[in-house]
Amino acid sequence: MSKAGRGASGPKRSGGAGGSRPGQRGSAQGGRGPQGRGRNQAAGRRSGGPQGGGREADPRTPGRGLGGKQVEGRQAVRELLMAEKRKIYDIFISGELEGDAGVSDIVEIARAQRVPLTYIARAKLDREARSESPQGVLALAAELEEADLGELLRTRNGVKPFLVAVDGVTDPGNLGAIIRNCDGAGVTGVLLPKHRAVHVTPTVAKASAGAIEHVPIALVPGLPATLATLKDHGIWIVGLDDSADRELFELESLANEPICLVLGAEGDGLSRLVRQRCDSIVAIPMLGRVSSLNVSAAAALSTYEITRGRSKLS
Repeated sequence: MSKAGRGASGPKRSGGAGGSRPGQRGSAQGGRGPQGRGRNQAAGRRSGGPQGGGREADPRTPGRGLGGKQVEGRQAVRELLMAEKRKIYDIFISGELEGDAGVSDIVEIARAQRVPLTYIARAKLDREARSESPQGVLALAAELEEADLGELLRTRNGVKPFLVAVDGVTDPGNLGAIIRNCDGAGVTGVLLPKHRAVHVTPTVAKASAGAIEHVPIALVPGLPATLATLKDHGIWIVGLDDSADRELFELESLANEPICLVLGAEGDGLSRLVRQRCDSIVAIPMLGRVSSLNVSAAAALSTYEITRGRSKLS
């Protein structure tokens, strides 16, 4: 398919064909949380703590979808409540924070939404936490809903697709920071491989500061085949790799086109097949002794460079 606005100076295409389908939607599950009795501060008071008859499967167990069933940290839980996009089964707050102004808005919103909220001992909450510092707040919710890949390929309200694909990123802190960057830069969707990549864990949710609730994320079965599908829909594929000959700042001419930025794994960079699917490979110029940036820092620089280019051309 030909692309609007392509000129002689545009990047050359590499070969490759194929297709993909968006990942199958996983079932939303909720379930048991930290054990023990607590003082319930919202509707649905229960005895014996968060356990109860007829509860769904433990939301911390791995699912087949995106994940995101356990959310930790004040900002992440706050955004979970404010987004109102998925069912919240329980919120647990450390007992020492009862009456604390830092969590008062979480308590207020939970009460308004009739979400069960329980104060429990800090030690119990920390034992149940899966991130380094849950900040005394933990929530159990339905799994994140996967975005439909076909929807992400469409121009909506005059905004052309601005996608970020993650190739083999396995560090949850990095993925969370990438998603947070994407939210700030106006990225319209994130593509996450089903395999060879971390999904949305409690650490990802916390590192994203709640951005997982707002950035559409599609699980794709194979990134190389998915990138070929994107090409068929007129989307430019730009890979970020420190070994490239072109600089990131040469992309301004493509900023206003439908574009997908591909970020490589920590250390390994872009995989061979993904690299072959890219129309162009660019690098962030490094003027010091260190050869590259952390992938989340590179994501921030590159996504905002595209956003800057779009704002200049609009």
